[in-house]
Amino acid sequence: MANARFYHPHPLAIGATATLSDNASAHATRALRLQIGDSISLFNGDGFDYQCALSSIKKTAATAQVKLKTAANKESPLHITLLQGISSGTRMDYTIQKATELGVTCIQALATERSVVKLSSDRAEKRLAHWQNIVHSACEQCGRASIPQVLAPVSLSHWLASNASANSTRILLNPVGATRLAELAKPTQAIVLLIGAEGGLTDAEINLASQHGFLSTVLGPRILRTETAALTAITAMQSLWGDF
Repeated sequence: MANARFYHPHPLAIGATATLSDNASAHATRALRLQIGDSISLFNGDGFDYQCALSSIKKTAATAQVKLKTAANKESPLHITLLQGISSGTRMDYTIQKATELGVTCIQALATERSVVKLSSDRAEKRLAHWQNIVHSACEQCGRASIPQVLAPVSLSHWLASNASANSTRILLNPVGATRLAELAKPTQAIVLLIGAEGGLTDAEINLASQHGFLSTVLGPRILRTETAALTAITAMQSLWGDF
């Protein structure tokens, strides 16, 4: 069995002793039944994996000694920011999890006109923490040691106003888009992908995004759900221009 791998939100160094989080301790000792001396991997988002050996197991916590530091080398050559309209139920969670596995660099949750979910400031803060945990778990599974940013929700108009001068290749999915994704030249700069929530983007939002450099693009003849659209587009980009 491959080494168990856990996110550790603190600095790591060879020879140091790391105290595992409550969740990591419980998973390592109760679910996986690891023992003192068994190997695990830790990562903290700095791009490296830290090979460790469990050094103590107690009722409430486990510790591990760091033995080796290696570069993970799992990052995509594409720098993709996903602007995702906040979707309801488990759709948003699923999109964030799979986008992380597919190699995105940043996820910006957007409040759009057709977003069913309306988040107050308190709820937005809790959802952001929840989404960050999903990203950490996805990185544990897929082997990434650089953690995608998950940014607090903002409106589409706010994001556009705040990023008006940023150099990037800007793509929005539109069922009636004039350009197929496969027809685009390989981007030479960062990619920003805009996806609407359930019901898609309104005409006004599409027009506003177009005024800020977004190219209206279509994947194919079928209309995709919001979570399918985001993940299909990222997969296609990785196949066309990335490391798939």
